[in-house]
Amino acid sequence: MFRLSLSGQLAGLLAVTALALPLSAAEADLILHRGKIATVDERFSLREALAVKDGKLLAVGTSAEVLKLKGPRTEVVDLQGRLVIPGLMDSHVHPTGAAMTEFDHPVPDMESIADVLAYLRGRAQVVPEGEWISLSQVFITRLREQRYPTRAELDSVAPKHPLIYSTGPDASLNSLAMKLSGIDRDFKVTDGGSGFAERDPQTGEPTGILRNCSRYVKTKSSAKPATEAEQSARLKHLFADYNAVGITTICDRNASVGSIERYRKLRDTGELTVRVSCSQGVGSIGKLEAITDSIRAVAKNPLHLQRDDWLHIIGIKMFLDGGMLTGSAYMRQPWGVSQIYAITDPEYRGVRFIPKDRLVPMVRAAVESGLQFTAHSVGDGAVHGLLEVYDELAKEGLPIRQTRASVTHCNFMSREAVETAARLGVVVDIQPAWLYLDTRTLVKQFGYDRLRYFQPLRSIFAAGGMVGGGSDHMQKIGPMRSNNPYSPFLGLQTAITRRAKWHEGQLHPEEALTREQALRFYTINNAKLLFKEDRTGSLEPGKLADLAVLDTDILTCPEDKIVATQVLRTYVGGKLVYSRGK
Repeated sequence: MFRLSLSGQLAGLLAVTALALPLSAAEADLILHRGKIATVDERFSLREALAVKDGKLLAVGTSAEVLKLKGPRTEVVDLQGRLVIPGLMDSHVHPTGAAMTEFDHPVPDMESIADVLAYLRGRAQVVPEGEWISLSQVFITRLREQRYPTRAELDSVAPKHPLIYSTGPDASLNSLAMKLSGIDRDFKVTDGGSGFAERDPQTGEPTGILRNCSRYVKTKSSAKPATEAEQSARLKHLFADYNAVGITTICDRNASVGSIERYRKLRDTGELTVRVSCSQGVGSIGKLEAITDSIRAVAKNPLHLQRDDWLHIIGIKMFLDGGMLTGSAYMRQPWGVSQIYAITDPEYRGVRFIPKDRLVPMVRAAVESGLQFTAHSVGDGAVHGLLEVYDELAKEGLPIRQTRASVTHCNFMSREAVETAARLGVVVDIQPAWLYLDTRTLVKQFGYDRLRYFQPLRSIFAAGGMVGGGSDHMQKIGPMRSNNPYSPFLGLQTAITRRAKWHEGQLHPEEALTREQALRFYTINNAKLLFKEDRTGSLEPGKLADLAVLDTDILTCPEDKIVATQVLRTYVGGKLVYSRGK
């Protein structure tokens, strides 16, 4: 591998390549020229052209220089001034589940309680009486009424069906679902995990809302089963849609054994069109020794031990707290009594799933095994709790920095948390679409000032921390219709503007990124989160030719036009995997 700036003479490049290869071998397979190449190298250099050979970047420089690598078999593309960027990366998706969301039936967009009830009423007309009806991940923060549907409302549309409306770890049940699941006045969590049932402060009876104990709900899916071939076909369709918005690399941030096997089969048949990193999901309930054994077993998987540009297990994923979208994120200060989240206890701080005395040996097992540990940590209480464990283990000499220990979501931070993460080399995985979709509700719940360090991207950059951008895509195919939109251009625009749906003004504009920072956020920074920065994330000679050609110059266009950007072409390893209009 060689690395060479082409701001100088082409002769220098040819002299280097000629040492290792016959001169004829320098003939490019593909040349893109007369464009604007945002290399996202250390200096954020802008060039005019690039050349690709054998799936890697052969040269980046002026059009005149690069065209000298043209041979009789070279494909030459005139960019006509278009912007080329490194392939975009999403550091947090759940593809196998998302691809199957609408396999059984279409799920409409829902922006109100009326929309939710209409959907559930329709399902009650087609699902046989007595069978379960489930609706998941329609978050209350994104409903106009900003609340859970009540048990009475759920009873009114499906009195003869057990019904669960689940959002992340929390859920709202109708009366029949509660009865069948044994959720009554005497209900208690007894499996060693966290969680509880909300109760009416007047009567003491369960309201139907569960906090991190929906595992007790005895659901049974009424959806039609899918064959392995059908699941793979839908996954490939989703990956093609990722390519259509310029995404060339993803990380499954809670990969099951079955999901990893499905990715492996697609890799082996040459059908992957995105590079897949995996944080394998490991449960935290049960005997501690069994959990740490499971963590160490992940480290022995060949997909972790062997370097593979297409499929790589980078570490494990756990869940440390609930969600800000559901009312169970673990906070340092009380949430406050809330009609939005149905919170009646003024001292309620959310739910922490893993106590420190159990978390420490879990993190230790991962780090000692060379795995990246990450945990879903939304509230500042969870974020501080995880950073505290990382700090203690780093002081013992464990390789926290080297394994790129991570905090997933990391929405509510503080100045101290930003500085600690940077000092320890802890990497952060943040989803700007949450700011776009949920700011209205969060400001109403917490007030503007308490959100000072909500997704503090500029502060993380300024502190020398490492943060990458993702979507937490978990349902539906479609970059803007998915419940957490996976359009990276929405993420880029939101990170740059700090503007949100249904909210006037900006959310702490002092935390907005520059355009250069935002593009790094979705390219080279994510490459570092995923241990890929030596292979991809920037357009430099010797790296994999993962790139996208855009119809809009996102470095100079009006800020509010970024989200409308269209990808014209996407290449993975120099192979064209998407072309607009084809």
